[in-house]
Amino acid sequence: MVDPSALDRFLMRAGWADATREPLAGDASARSYDRLTQNGETAVLMKAEPGDEMARFLRIGAHLAQAGFSTPKVLARAEHDGFLLLEDFGDTLAARALTESPAREAEIYRRITDLLLALQDVSPPDDLPLLNGPALAELLALTPAWYPCLSPEIAARLAEKIAALYTDLALEPSGICLRDFHAENIILLDRPGVRGLGLLDFQDAVLCHPAYDLVSVLQDARRDVSQVCADHEIVRFATQSGIEPGRFAAIYALLGTQRALRILGIFARLCLRDGKPGYLALMPRVWRNIELNLRHPALGDIAQDLRAAYPAPTAERISELEAACATRRNP
Repeated sequence: MVDPSALDRFLMRAGWADATREPLAGDASARSYDRLTQNGETAVLMKAEPGDEMARFLRIGAHLAQAGFSTPKVLARAEHDGFLLLEDFGDTLAARALTESPAREAEIYRRITDLLLALQDVSPPDDLPLLNGPALAELLALTPAWYPCLSPEIAARLAEKIAALYTDLALEPSGICLRDFHAENIILLDRPGVRGLGLLDFQDAVLCHPAYDLVSVLQDARRDVSQVCADHEIVRFATQSGIEPGRFAAIYALLGTQRALRILGIFARLCLRDGKPGYLALMPRVWRNIELNLRHPALGDIAQDLRAAYPAPTAERISELEAACATRRNP
């Protein structure tokens, strides 16, 4: 809960007390953002819970900026109150550019892949959590807790099989992965090279296989990426990373399956617990990504267990979730 008097004091100290405020689109987190305008200049006010998340945002953002990537400059801070004043990267989200100019798809995703290739050369900051096989399995515990599950026993076995296959396939050293990496968290900037992509969401960065962020951006829950574009970037990333393409395709499909399963659980939780039903409409796309990933021969055993554990998000099941969400919002 924002303390209005603390916010007023923060803006006064920062020299933005007379600014007008315009709310910016939120996300699935508890953070919120306002664009401030004053004397023809703009900045972004971030409001978040004080504590570890804000500390990670500051620490990882500074680390990435030092490595040559574009993260918002911090103009003023009051971490103990949960306020940051940040550089305004503008409104040219990659997602918006892709919607307005579909012909730019190949160009934009090429730039994004180039950034991820460059990210592999960055030494990660200290103390990032390791997302290894057991950790991937642990993250899947959320899904049967919120999304319809036909067999908790098979769901638990499925998570163990995903962990084991990841351990077998992930031969490369783990590197920094931004984790929540997709077209709505990337801003197109008028800057050269990797600095031309502004990064907005990186506080949940982990150590994981280099394929993780590529899966995140190409199997976007919020928008479709053409298969031609995705296949091209997958092959290019594997080749330039020096990873055997067949094994890379297998681990890409495996990480895509794990991520999509967890996303189904997150979207269900956002509805049932937090009263945010809007994410339910994205479930069919997420399930299509699961079906695509399960076509890989390396995932045959996993495919059998997944289909036995979880039903598809049909229109009827989505309606049931939405009805439960409405009940919880209005008891």
